[in-house]
Amino acid sequence: MTPAHHSPSAAGSAGVDRRRLLTGALAAALALPAAGAAPAFARSGRPAARWGVQAGDAGADGGLVWVRSDRPARMVVETSATEAFRNPRRFPGPLLGPGTDFTGTTRLRGLPSGQQIHYRVLLADPDDPRRGGEPVTGTFRTTSTRRRDVRFTWSGDIAGQGWGINPERGGYRVFDEMASLDPDFFLCSGDTIYADNPIEPRVTLADGRIWRNITTEEKAKVAETLDEFRGNFRYNLLDEPLRRFNARVPWVVQWDDHEVHNNWYPGQLLDDDRYTEKRADVLADRALRAFGEYFPVSTLPARTADRAGRVYRVLRHGPLLDVFVLDMRSHRRPNSPGREADDTVGILGAEQLAWLKRELSRSRAVWKVIASDMPLGLVVLDADKHAEAVAQGDPGAPLGRELQIAELLRHIKDRRITGTLWLTADVHYTSAQHYRPERAAFRDFAPFWEFVTGPLAAGGFPAVGLDATFGPDQVFVRAPDRANVSPAESPQYFGAVDIDAGSGELTVRLRAEGGLTLFRKTLQPGLVGQ
Repeated sequence: MTPAHHSPSAAGSAGVDRRRLLTGALAAALALPAAGAAPAFARSGRPAARWGVQAGDAGADGGLVWVRSDRPARMVVETSATEAFRNPRRFPGPLLGPGTDFTGTTRLRGLPSGQQIHYRVLLADPDDPRRGGEPVTGTFRTTSTRRRDVRFTWSGDIAGQGWGINPERGGYRVFDEMASLDPDFFLCSGDTIYADNPIEPRVTLADGRIWRNITTEEKAKVAETLDEFRGNFRYNLLDEPLRRFNARVPWVVQWDDHEVHNNWYPGQLLDDDRYTEKRADVLADRALRAFGEYFPVSTLPARTADRAGRVYRVLRHGPLLDVFVLDMRSHRRPNSPGREADDTVGILGAEQLAWLKRELSRSRAVWKVIASDMPLGLVVLDADKHAEAVAQGDPGAPLGRELQIAELLRHIKDRRITGTLWLTADVHYTSAQHYRPERAAFRDFAPFWEFVTGPLAAGGFPAVGLDATFGPDQVFVRAPDRANVSPAESPQYFGAVDIDAGSGELTVRLRAEGGLTLFRKTLQPGLVGQ
């Protein structure tokens, strides 16, 4: 989400030479081939994984491991209980080629639960398996089938509003801070790239300082082609802190609008002069294909020809936690003033809503985190002042997309589903809202909490208003007082969640870059109305 009164490219006005592939020492060291083709120097030598490794959607017996090669290669993953890799277990992977932009994901199965898994990715010449590159190592923890302490972090919004990788600042250094907490996983709440926000080499800040970005050819314009979307995902992997984080912490990732275009919805025709391709559905198909190529997502395998799979899914982390990952972008009805008295499509679509109700009813986890890519009670509007999220600003009975959320909240109450809380990002500030029926126009639900954080590497924005339909009380908020405040002027935000194995207590901390805890709330298992 970029607020309606902001241009996505408002961060600066300096021109970009789009013939220059990369600027900056780090970019030169990781010089990328043109998307969809191996670089000229790949005709000799051995395959290399210059973009690091990443794990995702870890479970009790394994997970997914991702890599990108700099040329055609066969992917193999080896796992071990220690860094020594004595007697490793071997998992054959796919052939990496131009059909997936030389990316690949290998599923690991049959691993011990609740254990630290060390892995290394080997890339071999497909014509001569003896010619292999240097292995690239990583680690992740499988989930435990027994009660065990759980810790994870969450946030979203990377490379937004023109604030890209700034080597003088240490790049996306907030990832090093999150890694220092040793989380079991990282929940990325969307806007993983800003495909509609070009990155310029330099931006002048309000106080006259210069912000210097690494940039690439694909990041010098809005993304329209598949190759340009791929280049947006590769851009973030130029960042050293992010690559270090990827090698240590598995992701649970969802998407939102900026993987495609600000505030997009299915069927939309863009009113944006920067685009020659105006059909949001065409752009979304290309973006989702690149998303599946560049993130290890269990329900969205990389495809060479179609948009197979889906983003929404549930990840189970033992008896204490289930994470329900939503997709509030792909299945929504078009943005509108949000005053419809009957809306079965809403923001989730009928099929996803039925899935969510079914899976919440089946869950036996103490805590059920609903990972939402947009907030519930914050009034987020698009450029036409239409509802972009759920709330539309009318404090009365549910209308428009609120009808679907009301149905879900009623289901949670009627089925006596305990331990639900909502985590999101999107609005580029951090806050905590407690929802109670006594304050609400719609009262057929049980009290719950919603926690908001972010951005990780983007502009900060002022707080928006609240919609009283579901009775939110904003008990904490920290936001800039002006729009598009750079990461050099305002800290970046993320959240941390700890679940204690003994008591079952869940503690949420809203944190600011620099080691600061801004807000803390501890929730007791099984209680209603806390």
